[in-house]
Amino acid sequence: MARSKVQFICQNCGAVSPRWQGRCESCGEWNTLVEEPESGGGGIGGGLKASSRRGRVLALEDLAGKSEDAPRRKTGIGEFDRVTGGGFVRGSAILIGGDPGIGKSTLLLQSSAALAASGERVVYVSGEEAVAQVRLRAERLGLGKAPLKLAAETSVEDILATLADGPAPALVIIDSIQTMWTAIAESAPGTVTQVRSAAQSLIRYAKQTGATVCLVGHVTKDGQIAGPRVVEHMVDAVLYFEGEGGQHYRILRAVKNRFGATDEIGVFEMTGRGLVEVPNPSELFLGERNSAAPGAAVFAGMEGSRPVLVEIQALVAPSPLGTPRRAVVGWDGNRLAMVLAVLESRCGVRFGGSDIYLNVAGGLRISEPAADLAVAAALVSSLSNTPLPPNSVYFGEVSLSGAIRPVPQAPARLKEAERLGFAGAVMPASSKDGAAARSSTSRGIEHLSQLVASIAAGRRTPPPRVHTPEEDEALES
Repeated sequence: MARSKVQFICQNCGAVSPRWQGRCESCGEWNTLVEEPESGGGGIGGGLKASSRRGRVLALEDLAGKSEDAPRRKTGIGEFDRVTGGGFVRGSAILIGGDPGIGKSTLLLQSSAALAASGERVVYVSGEEAVAQVRLRAERLGLGKAPLKLAAETSVEDILATLADGPAPALVIIDSIQTMWTAIAESAPGTVTQVRSAAQSLIRYAKQTGATVCLVGHVTKDGQIAGPRVVEHMVDAVLYFEGEGGQHYRILRAVKNRFGATDEIGVFEMTGRGLVEVPNPSELFLGERNSAAPGAAVFAGMEGSRPVLVEIQALVAPSPLGTPRRAVVGWDGNRLAMVLAVLESRCGVRFGGSDIYLNVAGGLRISEPAADLAVAAALVSSLSNTPLPPNSVYFGEVSLSGAIRPVPQAPARLKEAERLGFAGAVMPASSKDGAAARSSTSRGIEHLSQLVASIAAGRRTPPPRVHTPEEDEALES
């Protein structure tokens, strides 16, 4: 009997190796290579050899032709529909990832119950919980009477056979894809081969029947969805459910969407009755703002198509260490280092002997470079112990030369700021000219030194002075 060939597949990145190694050569992770049969890839349906399967002739179509807008199914939850681009597209596949306990199952249970209440057939398949456990959570959320069909199964073939026995559902929830297994692959559930094969079978079902399939994915310690990255390329949309452990707020973010805008967010609040929509996130993130404290700047940002105002807090304190500490929450640490370098070299502001702490209030993560100007304002304000004007917002990108570069969608940022009572704005000069600023108190600047000079002009108390090592020795003696 011929011995079956084996291969070693990295469970972190999906790289294939002919022999076992302690460290993956592709991603550098340790102890992630797992032995799997070479034939168990599911790349060709049913495990058939390539030579035994004959292809069929496809009907080719012209590029020029009639195309209809993709019909959508709205769940009735506005924040969820916003992130998906207006609702579920028929025949699409969606992958949702998030940390354990963040509320992925709760969000999908509420969304599927709302869609089922509108008359659509919805099937919720759990591979991690029993039907009784799902019912218990639904009763706690007040959804016990929703016409939702439940099943607890991990076999992909059994799930597809059950879905085929009756009318095609509008939505199928698979919680989670890491627990599913298919007979096509011979490896254990949760491995790269099984995750890829199971996802491929479920996505094929969605395309053939027009049902929307929503897959729940676990995340790794780095915050990435566990399993092969090829699954993210296979699906039509990838959503991440984010939130800090000590915060009640959850953010659903779209990082890929073939039928809508990327970087769109939906904001929810976790309560005892489940997730509640937050239709106005700006008021939420600015709810407990102390405008008289130094080191706080309001940033007018854009999350997808939605303008969001959030407070950026900075604390600059004398450091007792030889190497000052830099701590960042909610922003890119490398971006902070760049802004500090520009302030020191182009504006003469010294941070070398100070610890710096930067925080984005409310647990929101900011990735756009338009926050550079707000971060610089908060840092200079904290260093000089000077509060910033309470009725101004800040946005603009800082270049390495210190120039303030324009950012897109300035009118939408100003409109949101005016709606929340902010009469002024500090922005790039070119953005002010193109946005037709609504208030005379709005000011456009061309260089970062202009911002530093304006904050220094309003200084009330001298900033805390950092002693030199010689002065510290003299004081101790």
